Amino acid sequence: MIPPDENTPAYLENRALLLLLFAVSLAFGWILLPFYGTILWACIIALLFAPVYRWLLVRLKGRRTPAALLTLLIVLVLVIVPLVLIGAALAREAMGVYARVQSGEWTPALYFHRIFDAMPAWTKALLDRFGLVDFDTLQRRLTATVGQASQFIAARMLGIGQDTFAFIAELFITVYIAFFLIRDGDSVVEAVRRAIPLSSAHKKDLIEKFATVLRATVKGNLLVAAIQGALGGLAFWFLGVGAALLWAVLMAFLSLLPAVGAALVWFPVAVYFFVIGALWQSIALFAYGVLVIGLVDNLLRPILVGKDTRMPDYLVMITTLGGMAVFGINGFVLGPTIAAMFIAVWHIYVVTRPR
Repeated sequence: MIPPDENTPAYLENRALLLLLFAVSLAFGWILLPFYGTILWACIIALLFAPVYRWLLVRLKGRRTPAALLTLLIVLVLVIVPLVLIGAALAREAMGVYARVQSGEWTPALYFHRIFDAMPAWTKALLDRFGLVDFDTLQRRLTATVGQASQFIAARMLGIGQDTFAFIAELFITVYIAFFLIRDGDSVVEAVRRAIPLSSAHKKDLIEKFATVLRATVKGNLLVAAIQGALGGLAFWFLGVGAALLWAVLMAFLSLLPAVGAALVWFPVAVYFFVIGALWQSIALFAYGVLVIGLVDNLLRPILVGKDTRMPDYLVMITTLGGMAVFGINGFVLGPTIAAMFIAVWHIYVVTRPR
């Protein structure tokens, strides 16, 4: 096969077109970068609720716009409104915790003093090396840390409520884009399919892999996080732990980290119960955390995430952590998705490269 002459008009025109395509694509991505989070969640909403849209489309005799509007109404009722209500309640609890810390009503260092007294000698020596045995200093550090954390949560929750215009604008953009993606999603996918310069089989594999991983990651991680947070909050409420909703949301957020997430909250509380002599509460919370909260993570996450993505658990965990380090909260979706696409593209390259 004779290679194309680099001086022919057709070659030069194709080269110029590729450069122009790269430039305008880069500029377009730069423009959309401030809204990448809203666009991402619009795509996720469209992908997750596509089966609902198709079910409504059949019953509305193919009328796409009414079916898409009803689908968005379901999203608002089942997802957005409950999240707003939980956020408002969380803000109230966070403000209450911050007020108690600032007033001196709650002194975290006293609780750690009891735990310290029950520690073995080698642990005390280790803490002494880091200057953590001085409980006046420890109290100042803990009070400042807890106060800052509570103030941060309260400020973020209140900031959403006070900056109403920004919140409504982002919500409107997400819902607006989701509407068109739900209604015209098939045509968008077909346009992307035609633009990818690969064989039909490889294009199909890539698009299916992307959709599967995105759906499995969001549904699996969010479902596991919601269940673990709800179970942990219920246990804290039953045992009389203050600000149960705040701890429940924190457990749900940390549950996005596989294996150890929720235990970072309930395990120290179980240790505290043991130190103060509340043995049955400590044993009950420890058993509940391992057998119930932990079982949800060990059973559901591999089924909902690892099985569908066909990635090992350790790769899901490290890409989730790495994604959250790079992209923030959106990283728990983007991390595993990028990893899955990395594996899929390399597989295509290995299979199709000349030998």
